[in-house]
Amino acid sequence: MGFLHFLAKIISAAFVVLTISQLARAETYPARPISLVVGFSAGGPSDTIARILAERMRQSIGQPIIVENVTGASGSMAVGRVVHAAPDGYTVNLGFLGTHVINAAVYKLPYDPLNDLEPVSLVATNPILIVSRKNLPANNLNELVVWLKAHPSQATHGAGGVGTPAHVAGELFQQMTGTKFQFVPYRGAAPAMQDLVAGQIDLMFDQFANALPQVRAGTIKVYAVTAKERSALAADLPTVDEAGLPGLYVDVWHALWVPKGTPREIISKLNSAVVDALSDPRVRQRFGEIGQEIPSRDRQTPESLGAYQRAEIEKWWPIVRAANIKVD
Repeated sequence: MGFLHFLAKIISAAFVVLTISQLARAETYPARPISLVVGFSAGGPSDTIARILAERMRQSIGQPIIVENVTGASGSMAVGRVVHAAPDGYTVNLGFLGTHVINAAVYKLPYDPLNDLEPVSLVATNPILIVSRKNLPANNLNELVVWLKAHPSQATHGAGGVGTPAHVAGELFQQMTGTKFQFVPYRGAAPAMQDLVAGQIDLMFDQFANALPQVRAGTIKVYAVTAKERSALAADLPTVDEAGLPGLYVDVWHALWVPKGTPREIISKLNSAVVDALSDPRVRQRFGEIGQEIPSRDRQTPESLGAYQRAEIEKWWPIVRAANIKVD
């Protein structure tokens, strides 16, 4: 009995020491610059979002936040780097729908994007526009579906790569409408849009930042926004519900994660810095200029991001697998 009592005291003391150590680490955090790892090259949407966010978070966090571009495997190399980093808050990942949901259904990954990371905050959302070449003979979404059904497997849908959100959005559209068209992969969304403007392909399911300028210029047709509510960035464009295809929701969102096991106090500090940044009028303006919307305050919590990521996995994995989208 005496030995068990002694052992219990030792375990209790060890727990207290560990707790004090964790609290002390959290109180002094951050003591050096933080790396914000992005899976895509400089100048792209993810990189631009990361740099705007890092610049403003620095004011709240008190240390430089350095954007680190780790490219390869559609962003999976960057996520893997963060998964295997020390859980001390000094390595943070900015990812999106593709890297933290779709990739796991397309690639054989050496990590679990849901269980090997801790969510910090949703950062930005970006619904997709359903667009076509200017001279396609359909003037609304219902007419587009009718035209596609009259030309089975003849229409072409361009997107910036296999397994991208734009690609799987096209697959969801086909499943929901009973249409069939050909997928044409490009090295990026920009060259795909160039061919759409030139009339070389028929359709795209593209992000606001790439498609909206062409819509405003009148060089392509637009049918709907893939969201439940109209976008503040283009309030004149109808939602898919209004256009006749309810439930076709596709949101190319971005968010922050840290390695599994990162102390809650550190996650809280990072989250507070994100919340501060997203409330800044200048950040909101700059996000709007690149087609990004700020999520509501209740969606900026770690718990909300975790639940949203799980819901997106439950939605998209069956769609990707049904379409047999694979990348070796």
